[in-house]
Amino acid sequence: MSPVSRAKHVVCALSGGVDSAVAALLLKWKGYQVSGLYMRNWDQLDETGVCTADKDCEDAKFVCDTLSIHSTNIFLKQYERGLTPNPDIMCNRVIKFDRLIEHAFQHLHADAVATGHYARTNLGDSFLRLTEEDVKRDDIKKDESPVRLLKSVDSWKDQTFFLSQISQNALRRTIFPLGDLTKDVVKKLAVQAGMERIAKKKESMGICFIGTREFKTFITEYLDPKPGNFVGIEDYKVKGQHNGHFIYTIGQCAKIPGFPHKMFVTDKNPDTNEIFVAPGTNHPALYHQTCMTDSVHWINEPPPQLLEREMLDCFFRFQHADPLVKCTLTLAGEGSVIVSLEKPLRALTPGQYAVFYLGEECLGSGQILQNGPSLYALNWKQYHSGEWRWDPATEETTDYGQTHDFKKDTWDRWRNFLQGKFKWKDPFNGG
Repeated sequence: MSPVSRAKHVVCALSGGVDSAVAALLLKWKGYQVSGLYMRNWDQLDETGVCTADKDCEDAKFVCDTLSIHSTNIFLKQYERGLTPNPDIMCNRVIKFDRLIEHAFQHLHADAVATGHYARTNLGDSFLRLTEEDVKRDDIKKDESPVRLLKSVDSWKDQTFFLSQISQNALRRTIFPLGDLTKDVVKKLAVQAGMERIAKKKESMGICFIGTREFKTFITEYLDPKPGNFVGIEDYKVKGQHNGHFIYTIGQCAKIPGFPHKMFVTDKNPDTNEIFVAPGTNHPALYHQTCMTDSVHWINEPPPQLLEREMLDCFFRFQHADPLVKCTLTLAGEGSVIVSLEKPLRALTPGQYAVFYLGEECLGSGQILQNGPSLYALNWKQYHSGEWRWDPATEETTDYGQTHDFKKDTWDRWRNFLQGKFKWKDPFNGG
């Protein structure tokens, strides 16, 4: 790519890690005027109580000094919106982009912002090549087609999942310099540029604003203990006690002593503070094939096929590292959709985000409001009589002596569930 004819000012968000460091390096190589911006969002402590944000800030300053670029630090006060099992998505939308762009454009007079995310757009950095006359035109944005968020070349590192709530306005003014690179290449570039210490840093896999602490440790510092019961999903008997439903997430091992099989969280009731558990990591109560979202945030606009047919075949994931799964979206009113998956998935969790893809494009996402009936709820009679078993290894159900269209049956019961016609009761309470 040719260098920029007139130096445009790009503010690069720095984390103290290798990805954002190399993003800034690439921007400088292309001839941009680059500034580094480090944001401190929370009290990022590690397990020993040491503030890792201080070390990250020091590393970000080292990157700026090495690259001879201006550095700026800002501190954002505690972000106290509701926590979900993957709050990085909202952190990206509200903090890293909305606040970053606001600060970069209003206070640092940036022409664009950049991050170290592994992602691409169809626009790239071409918008920075507009002439001064173009910039002065009032109608310049009216002629622009929507910007599309695309997967990175490195599919293993692709981070479009975390960007699925980004606004069109933010995406239009953001550059992702690493979108065409692999992680190995990024580390090599850092070493060649004299940033070996940054390249050797251990990669953070935790939630961005709590550092490397265990989530349970973090959340209990802000919420008081709230004792409640673990309740068995199969017999509704109390299996043990916990210190708050907010500490646990669906699919997590409950670590209740005294049982031959490990107990796993299948559901939670915040009103009664009960956590429902089932024996075994692959119990059918942990698997769902349908869910409903709130109003979906479409990065561009709702796909035409969805508007025309009220249905769309695409791909789905709710954990960033999970493989994409085929699904069908059905409009359900007020922008929400019902997601019907090609196969049941383990630990679908209300509060997490259903992220949708079509080809290379990340379409957007919606927060999961509720799941449809679990495989256990749909088949508990046959399960307890021994006529039905679920084998996640083969993703097949064994229905002894019976035949039915499993996907159609699941969909029909989900519709009845939403309409209040299908109510599940456990077999020990007259279900």
